[in-house]
Amino acid sequence: MSDSVVIGSSGDQAEIRHLGGELTVWRVGTRNLLWTADPAIWPKTSPILFPIVGRLREDAIAIGPNRYRMGVHGFAAAAEFTLASKDDDTVCLRLTDTPATRSMFPFSFQLDTLYRLGPRRLDVTFTVTNTGNEPLPYALGWHPGFAWPFSGGRRDEYAVLFDKSERREVPVITSEGLFSSRLRSIPIVGERLPVNDALLANEALCFLEARSRSLRFSAPDGAVIRMELEDFPHIALWSRPPAPFLCIEAWTGHGDPEGFDGDILDKPSMRFLPAGAVAIHAVRLSYEPPLPA
Repeated sequence: MSDSVVIGSSGDQAEIRHLGGELTVWRVGTRNLLWTADPAIWPKTSPILFPIVGRLREDAIAIGPNRYRMGVHGFAAAAEFTLASKDDDTVCLRLTDTPATRSMFPFSFQLDTLYRLGPRRLDVTFTVTNTGNEPLPYALGWHPGFAWPFSGGRRDEYAVLFDKSERREVPVITSEGLFSSRLRSIPIVGERLPVNDALLANEALCFLEARSRSLRFSAPDGAVIRMELEDFPHIALWSRPPAPFLCIEAWTGHGDPEGFDGDILDKPSMRFLPAGAVAIHAVRLSYEPPLPA
């Protein structure tokens, strides 16, 4: 089996790895809009986060009387997905529970990730199915890293434009990666947040229960990457300055609050999918080229 699969449409191209079901290339014409993974800085490009998002306190989750070890963002990014279907412009990769996943997360599930490429557009649909006989607790996220800059101008001339005004404070993330009750101010004015290395130097900016259902990553020459969200209530921005990428993340859940020591049933922002039920979450990306000179 090949390590990755390529789809194309109208001269555009996407490449997806079986490992993690991870999108590694989204090329519009000759322009790759994604960060090229660098193991020395961040070895990922757009990992899928499942069955948790963020970090667990002490990297463990309590399920009834038992505790299970699980790293940040769960195990999907390090798991091998199988090819469920493929056309010229569409591919679906699938992850199901195995003895290895059940040693960390004792539930049955199926996670299908469908990538559909169109002209200057990429739609990503996540379908979570509970294949077991008991409710399935889960959180899901997508963590794409976009090239920054991806068009003309300096990095500090870029901005994120939300479709609605967002709060001017975000939670402080602790050194252990947990959510504290403290807040920090960010320089957002209405819907516009200028992005620069100083802003992103101290962990992610997490917009919990964001009002916006779409946003734009805007270049000074007028080029735009637009992201539209379906059933992803949380948005996060993250980077590792001065590395040339900005992650714009879509989350259904988030990391543990500082001091949390409860059962998975009490973990904030988890979803609980009934036996046999299906949940669909989607991210739609589109690219608008630079404005005419």
